Parts: sequence; C-alpha cells; structure tokens
Amino acid sequence: MIQDKTTSLTQFYTWQNYRCAYEVHSPTTSRSEGIPLLLIHPIGVGLSRQFWQRFCHEWYQQSHNNPIYNPDLLGCGESDMPHVAYNPDDWADQLQNFLQKVVQKPVIIIVQGALLAIAIKLVQKEPNLIAGLVLAGPPPWSLTTKKTSESQQKFIWNLLDSPLGNVFYRYARREKFLRNFSIRQLFDREDAVDTEWLNTLRKGAENTDSRHAVFSFLAGFWREDYKSEIASIQQPTLVVVGQTASSISQIGKEETPDKRLAEYQAYFPQGRGIKITGRNVLPYESTAEFVKAIAPFIGEF
Repeated sequence: MIQDKTTSLTQFYTWQNYRCAYEVHSPTTSRSEGIPLLLIHPIGVGLSRQFWQRFCHEWYQQSHNNPIYNPDLLGCGESDMPHVAYNPDDWADQLQNFLQKVVQKPVIIIVQGALLAIAIKLVQKEPNLIAGLVLAGPPPWSLTTKKTSESQQKFIWNLLDSPLGNVFYRYARREKFLRNFSIRQLFDREDAVDTEWLNTLRKGAENTDSRHAVFSFLAGFWREDYKSEIASIQQPTLVVVGQTASSISQIGKEETPDKRLAEYQAYFPQGRGIKITGRNVLPYESTAEFVKAIAPFIGEF
C-alpha cells in the first residue's frame, strides 16, 4: 500500500459574500518549501478541485515539497453555487482575491484545458503574484483566438438555463453518459476511465446547482480572442500537450498536437513546450509523467 504523502484540510474564505472552498496541500514527511502552486481545475459535469487529488499525491510521492493551493471555483465543488452566468473575469476576480487574501505570495499557476482563459485574465489583473504558468492540455489554438458572438453565447445560455437544460444535466450526470463522453473526448486509454474518475464526477454533480457553471462554459462565455493578452504575458510558460490531444469542438479538429504545441510556444513570449503520453486530461490520466515533465520547470523558480 502506498503511503499518502500529502495532508490537506478543506478551508473557506469569503469573496463578494460568497463562501469559497479551498485546500492547502503539504507533504507529511517534510516541511513545505519552494514556490507555491495554484491549481485551476476544469469546468464540466461533476468537476471541481477534486480533479487534482491524484496530482497532489504524485507531486509529493516524487519528493517535491512545494505547498499546493487547490481552490474550488465559484459554482463548483464546495464553493457557493449562485444562479448566474459566469465568465472568465468573474473567476479571475475570485482567484485574485484568493491570492491577495489567502496565499499572499507569488505562485506558479497550473491550469487544465480551456480554463487557460481564467489564467490569462488573472495574469492581467495580478501580474506581481504570478511567477509562471503551466498549461496542461490547452485547447486548440484556433479556439483560444476566436471569439464567439455575444448573441450566440446568450442564445445557448438561455437554452440551457431552462427546464430543458435541467433535464439534460440530470441525464449528463448518469454514469453511462460520463463514461462514454470521457472515452470519446478526454482520455487516450479506455481503461483509464476508472471507478475513481466516474465516482468523483457523479458525486460532484449531485447538487444540480452545479449546472450553472457548466452551462456558462458550454455557452462559450470564455471564448474570446486572447492573442494580444497572451503577447503581453512575460512570465515563463510551460505548455504540456498530450501525444493524442484532440478537440471537443469542431473548431480545431484538424489541428495536430505538434501544431498546437508550436502555436502556443510561438505566441507566449517566454513559452516552451513538451509532449507526453495521454490525451486531454494529462494531470489525471498521465499523472506521474505529467509531474516529471513539469518538475524541472517549477524547480527553476
């Protein structure tokens, strides 16, 4: 049996009168040391900060001692779930407050997938508290640089934010749906879609108020052209792409992993990149390899 080498405790802070949850992870066998890591979890049915549990365990299993801050975004996990349409600026404001109030020192952001949008906004708001970024499985470059119309975003939101959307969410949280979607869109290996993954999603989706964050993401409120904001980011940035990375959206379907990696490296002023085994959820599917890939980068700070 592998000894658990991480300790954590759920804690809460208040932002705009909302109760927001987070964990601080530290190694059990030694003192925390090194620059803190701030994790930004993906948005989806049942997803929350629990997405990062395997990563936190593996980080300390490989004898790294950085403190890890793992918050639940508003609308997810154990944070409050107001009935609002969320956009990246909202979540970036939440995390800016978290950095100022709780962490109070520079961090390296590790962000999963399309939640890169939040990291970009957060760097603009609080550059002095962000030393570097790690992008885990970022979306196709064409999605990161193509804005959808506000009318289209509002149409999709209104369609989902309805009794019909409520029925869809209840259907989408069924194990069969979660398994099939994960196999089709997220994981490279079918056997990696395990009981732990499915149970975490089902538990996370028990509260149907969590649908508002998911519907905000599906409506595309995060879809903007981030080229100019990316060009202004001076922090060192590591892009980690899966060898079988794909696109959930029709946009970017033809983009190869090599092309995706090259685009991000070219446009981030201090960008560098690496490919590892896996598809789109590398910190979960390829945890040990992901930790090995980013550790040298984080060790530079």
